[in-house]
Order: sequence, then structure tokens, then C-alpha cells
Amino acid sequence: MPKDKTQSHQKITDAAEKEFLKYGFKDASMRRIASEAGITVSGLYKHFQNKEEMFASLVDPVIEEMMNSYRTTEEKEFRDIEEPDPDHIWEGKQETQRAMKFIYDHIDEFRLLVCRSQGTRYADIAHEIALMEEETTLRYMETLKNKGIPVKDVNRKEFHLLVTTNINAILQAVVHDFTREEAMHYAETLEDFYMMGWRNLFGI
Repeated sequence: MPKDKTQSHQKITDAAEKEFLKYGFKDASMRRIASEAGITVSGLYKHFQNKEEMFASLVDPVIEEMMNSYRTTEEKEFRDIEEPDPDHIWEGKQETQRAMKFIYDHIDEFRLLVCRSQGTRYADIAHEIALMEEETTLRYMETLKNKGIPVKDVNRKEFHLLVTTNINAILQAVVHDFTREEAMHYAETLEDFYMMGWRNLFGI
């Protein structure tokens, strides 16, 4: 990509992020984005086919990074239960704190995803994350059972609601515009609150 086109592309993405953060996807204006970037509206379409493609360019890299990180953590956790110790299964996880750190390392992208994505395919991102976490946790518990650890069966509908509530609770830090310091303290509070609940639910 020639240098001048690269610079124009960066100006467009910077202007688009600013516009989406302020107005949300639905109310974002291609004319305002073009004006902010210093080009014509027709010039935008040389870089992006439509507004949703423009929005996707801002959030897709972070979603991909999040998924790669999730898979790496998942693989490590499943490796760690080769010789499970039921007294220490939940110790040292700090998953909520890690998740919150990742969110605040990419806070503008998560503001777009959580608060400004209505009208895009990302509007149900919290639900999609919850489904992924639900499936992984149940598979983890089934693996523990197969290793001889007594794990209580759970009501799938109730578990789905509990996981969804947990994910939404984490994302509320973004919704309520917490500072990073506030969010990390909140993450510790959530871990203390939910950890005992998960232990009681699964009986471990």
C-alpha cells in the first residue's frame, strides 16, 4: 500500500473510532468521518465498503487477540488437571483480574463492543463470550469427573444464567466508565463474590 494511502487509511480509522465512540454505530455519520479525516465521502469507500466494515476493522483485531489468549489459558488449565487436587482447583486462577486487565489494555475497543455496537453483528458479544465460557467450564468439570473428582451436576439453564450474569458483571466496569484502578479493584471483588458461589455450585 503506498505511503499516502496508508496515511489516509490511518486518518480514516482514527476518525471512525472517534465518531463511533461518540455516536455509536447506528448514529455514526460517514460524512462526519470523512470531514474529520480530511477526505471526501466517496474517498472513504476506497478503503471500506460500508460502515460496518469500518467498525469491524477497529474491533476484530482485539477479538482475535482475546480468542487466542482464551485458547492459550484454556489449554494450560486442561493440562494442569492431569493430577487434580480438589483442595486447590480454584486457587490462583484470578481469571477475572486477567480478563479485566485485557479489557483495560484495549479499553476503547471494548467501549465500542460493549456500548456502541448496536446495529452490528457484535451487539451480542457478551452473550457469545458467555456461551464460550459455559461450554469450556462444563467440559472442564466433566474432565475432573473423569479424573475421579466428585463434581455435582448442575442445572444447565441455571448455569447458563449464572455465567451470563458473571460476564455481564465484568463488562459493567466498561458500561459505568470505571477507571483502570477502579476496574481492577472491582475484578478482585467479583472474584471473591463468585468464587465461593462456583465452589458451592459444583461441590468442590
